[in-house]
Amino acid sequence: QAAAPLHPVAVQCQEAQVVVTVHRDLFGTGRLVRAVDLTLGSAACLPVAQSVAESMVTFVAGLHECGSTLQMTPDFLIYKTSLSYKPTPSGNLVIVRTNAAVVPIECHYPRKSNVSSNAVWPTWAPFRSTLSAEERLMFSLRLMNDDWSAERLSNGFQLGESLHLQADVASGDHVPLRLFVDDCVATLSPDRNSSPQYALIDLSGCLVDGRSDDTTSAFISPRTRQETLQFMVDAFKFAGDDRNLIYITCHLKVSPADQAPNPLNKACSFNKASSLWAPVEGTGDICSCCETGNCPLYG
Repeated sequence: QAAAPLHPVAVQCQEAQVVVTVHRDLFGTGRLVRAVDLTLGSAACLPVAQSVAESMVTFVAGLHECGSTLQMTPDFLIYKTSLSYKPTPSGNLVIVRTNAAVVPIECHYPRKSNVSSNAVWPTWAPFRSTLSAEERLMFSLRLMNDDWSAERLSNGFQLGESLHLQADVASGDHVPLRLFVDDCVATLSPDRNSSPQYALIDLSGCLVDGRSDDTTSAFISPRTRQETLQFMVDAFKFAGDDRNLIYITCHLKVSPADQAPNPLNKACSFNKASSLWAPVEGTGDICSCCETGNCPLYG
């Protein structure tokens, strides 16, 4: 009898799809299950390939295909599906010799990331009990030219000019996502916790720099697309410091595009004409905490 496979089911969560590889010695008994008795998800999707020589069966499905479900936690988008084995009698037999089985499968995608000018590249790692893998969404933050048509070639600014900043996420085959900038902090070193520091965006999406009397800093509304958020910040320097290099680190996150913005997921600018905070989308009351400072925060 051949050695039983150590991990009969393997999962890879990729940018746009999940790949599930199943060894037909599913129970480690040496008795191979039939490929036709294996399905993926509540929609009972069939395998796309099988290797007779290696006794392997492969499923490939988009993240929201085959009846998968999406759960959103404070930190992750979790796509859930399951591998089902339902033995059917072969030939004219009315008996089966194996039990049915269901293997839960999850793909975890972090909703948040600290970004600079470099995107976050994918990675995945399996998890034990419920088969799980994690891949990072690809976030980016770029300095753009004045008409937003292309990335700015120079990162030098004169006081009196405005920085045009554009945050993006590549949503791939996910459910439609809306991007938010949780916070942005300016520092004199790459360490976002260093001192001195100045908050440009804070309180889960309040562009607090625009509250100052001498600035026009604001989010651009409406958005060009849900996966993009643009904002302008008036150029500045730290008082009493002659260094001419400033680091801006932003914390980005996503929520499903069909979820209404709320005090936790918002993009709010201060309108000096009305002396009120206004959201890029959603109702005005979601920005009221920008003034009081009691916006909800994830830990």
